[in-house]
Amino acid sequence: MNCNGRRNNLEKFFQMYEKKICFFSILIILIIIAILIYNFLLMPNIRLKGSRFVELDYLDKYVEEGYSAYFLHDDITDKVVVKNNINSKKLGNYEVEYMVNVGGFKRKVVRKVKITDKTAPVIKLDSDDTVYVCPGEKFSRDKFTAIDAFDGDVSDNVVVENKNNEIIYSVIDKHGNKASVKQKIIYEDKTAPIITLNGSDLVYVFIGDNYNELGVNATDNCDDLTDAVITEGMVNVNVAGTYDIVYSVSDKAGNKASIKRTVIVSERNKKGTIYLTFDDGPKRGTTDVILDILKEEGVKATFFVTNSGPDDLIKRAYDEGHTIGLHSASHSYSLVYSSVDSYFHDLDIVSNRVKNITGEESKIIRFIGGSSNTVSRKFCEGIMSNLTGEVLKRGYRYYDWNVSAGDAEAGGHTASEIADNVIKSLSKNRVNMVLMHDIKTYTRDALRTIIRYGKENGYTFENITMSTEMITQRVNN
Repeated sequence: MNCNGRRNNLEKFFQMYEKKICFFSILIILIIIAILIYNFLLMPNIRLKGSRFVELDYLDKYVEEGYSAYFLHDDITDKVVVKNNINSKKLGNYEVEYMVNVGGFKRKVVRKVKITDKTAPVIKLDSDDTVYVCPGEKFSRDKFTAIDAFDGDVSDNVVVENKNNEIIYSVIDKHGNKASVKQKIIYEDKTAPIITLNGSDLVYVFIGDNYNELGVNATDNCDDLTDAVITEGMVNVNVAGTYDIVYSVSDKAGNKASIKRTVIVSERNKKGTIYLTFDDGPKRGTTDVILDILKEEGVKATFFVTNSGPDDLIKRAYDEGHTIGLHSASHSYSLVYSSVDSYFHDLDIVSNRVKNITGEESKIIRFIGGSSNTVSRKFCEGIMSNLTGEVLKRGYRYYDWNVSAGDAEAGGHTASEIADNVIKSLSKNRVNMVLMHDIKTYTRDALRTIIRYGKENGYTFENITMSTEMITQRVNN
């Protein structure tokens, strides 16, 4: 065969090969187009929001970042079924599956989730990060705890190092997470002594009685303060008045502490004295008229007030020289006597009211029902025994009565009857602490008769002060 024949055969071969390549190329393109059409037009499409790989720390809660799904341009997000096997209490790899099935066409997408431990333990010291230590003492380490979210208590693994007056506490958990805390040690006494009174901070003594000094107790973190307390002030039991005893102490570093005790020396109540006391007010129409009568007669009285009534009547009584005592904010037996805390909560309310009106804190009180009441048994057994002691510890003085007007008792009353109740009970051989209620009209109308009788028969009138001897009844609960 000549050269021309061979050339013709080669040309035919290449022409045939080119046709086959073209055919297969077109076929491949058609297949790709078919796949794209199937995936994007005929198959549902799920799109994940956020990353397809999420890493969570141990015990962290998996929060779904969201997803959307479409089919033939229709939103089918609500048809997606989400499943996951995530257990954040166990380290490992997990999957969140998103599946949708529309008309027999299914699609599944997976988000990978990995639970790891990358959180360091937490070291807590009993003291602050700066500790002051008494000079000359040694401080090697503080008390501490080290807790890891995965490993639990790793306190036994803590390494303690001392470097240049600094203590370093460090620990590593099983997964290599490290934690450390530094504590600075300063050898200096910065803490003041603690000084406490033996006995009450308020003591009452009558003229001529002995005052027994109970002293104080002083302690210090570094020094022995035995015999180091300085006492200043004196009590003259022969002269009525208020005396302050101040106790002070200093440690070797110059830190100081002091405390005060107040001693009230007073005369015993004089026989033939009448103390007019009014409970449950103030009230417009009665208290104001009572104040008018007291002013006209030149007599001072004591008002044990509640949280009711107008403020201006309390202010007027105070401004005119009468004593404002505390009775009860609520006057509710079930509330006041349910517990010691309830009593003082109620008392604090009316105390704050009086202080806001007068500018002074009153420590003169009267229990509702008196200290001898038995109604309180229904609400708290033995509460009056506790309260009568506790009020004194807190610096209060409580006053019952030995003469009653009977104006709080049930039934109809007249001014003449109320006046007779008081007058027939008065005595020159004792102090007369008279219980009345300034919310009663018949008490208001009886007052002038009582005062005139007292004056005409040689009685004197006084109002209660903190130096007035307490008139108390027998406690029955």
